Amino acid sequence: MPKYLVHVNYTPEGAKGVHKEGGSKRRTAAQAAAKSLGGKMEAFYFTFGKSDAVVIADMPDNASAVALCLAVTESGAAETSTTPLFTAEEMDEACKKSVGYRAPGK
Repeated sequence: MPKYLVHVNYTPEGAKGVHKEGGSKRRTAAQAAAKSLGGKMEAFYFTFGKSDAVVIADMPDNASAVALCLAVTESGAAETSTTPLFTAEEMDEACKKSVGYRAPGK
């Protein structure tokens, strides 16, 4: 199953909800949301800096990952930014492919 890294940034209302309910309930909600789309959450961490939280999830396909992020954003409680992840073996496979590309000016 494809794996995704989701950066979460809470809105002021979302931060109030986390403060009221605690972090464990957010983790449980994220697990349930991924599961409802046939996915599985691998990790959920709160952070400080660029993101308020990060989630690593296995999702069946891109459409499911997008649906999950849309639901979070539509709630008004958070915004998301999603990065598809791939393994070292998948990188090895990509490195073996021949690409017909010419750099500009060459």
